[in-house]
Amino acid sequence: MTNNKGIINRGNNNTFSTIAIGEKAQASTTTPQSSAEPATEADSPWDLGIVTILSEELRSVIDALKLHRHKTPDGLYFYQAEHTVSDATLRIVATQTQSQGQRSTMAALENLRRHYNPRLWALVGIAGGIHDEHARIGNVIVSTDVVYYENRKVNPHGDIRRRGEHRQAPAHIVHAVNAYFTDHGTPAHIDGQMTAHADEQYEIYPGVIGSGEAVIADRASDIRTYLSAYHEKVLAVDMEAGGLSQYWQENSVHGATNPGWIVIRGISDNADEHKGHSHHELASRNAAHVVSRLIPYLC
Repeated sequence: MTNNKGIINRGNNNTFSTIAIGEKAQASTTTPQSSAEPATEADSPWDLGIVTILSEELRSVIDALKLHRHKTPDGLYFYQAEHTVSDATLRIVATQTQSQGQRSTMAALENLRRHYNPRLWALVGIAGGIHDEHARIGNVIVSTDVVYYENRKVNPHGDIRRRGEHRQAPAHIVHAVNAYFTDHGTPAHIDGQMTAHADEQYEIYPGVIGSGEAVIADRASDIRTYLSAYHEKVLAVDMEAGGLSQYWQENSVHGATNPGWIVIRGISDNADEHKGHSHHELASRNAAHVVSRLIPYLC
């Protein structure tokens, strides 16, 4: 005699639910949660998600926007708050990458997307200025254009031919930035945000950001030469904006509306042999304050 236990499924489109067969069998009506569904902090998208790299940058954003620390169940730290602008309440969240560079920036953006799904991404912090007239230390560059300069060909003679990738933010973000400078002039002028610089004004310029993995501390660098020739309005360089623009482009294949993006960088050095850390806080605080000025236009 043969004992058969279990269920045999023959044919197509058969569905079984809450079935128990055999001795001591039990049926469960609990539907397991799909691992593909990430947990979120809110049912609706947040308005602004900010990515910073250095601790000075994050502290400046926290102070400028009055953010509060929040720890998610999976151990990630975010800083969030509601911000009232023209009778509208905006939800803002900020985070810090684990390290410098494009890859860590893209990971931070993914964390923001999974937990908050912001309608706008902003990369806020410091940069090295490569334009003597506009990108002086303490000035702020507002950028909706990024040139990624790392792609290159090295021929057998050691010559390097760089192949830039140029990406622009969505049209509505460009219009918002244009509206800000229409109202405040180009450059816009703002009083210093640190006590030691309170009687000074710094300037805000729209411009192009050059981005790659290299830390540039040489005025004669071939990267500076390349960027100046590629686009005369490249005002500063950083190590993260290329990752932001790349993540945005690759994320655009999803069915949902793709967020806008913007880069706001305070100039902390001139990407030359004098590069150092002494102006990080000044540049960070100026950039964070510009974010607060731009929010009514962007959100």
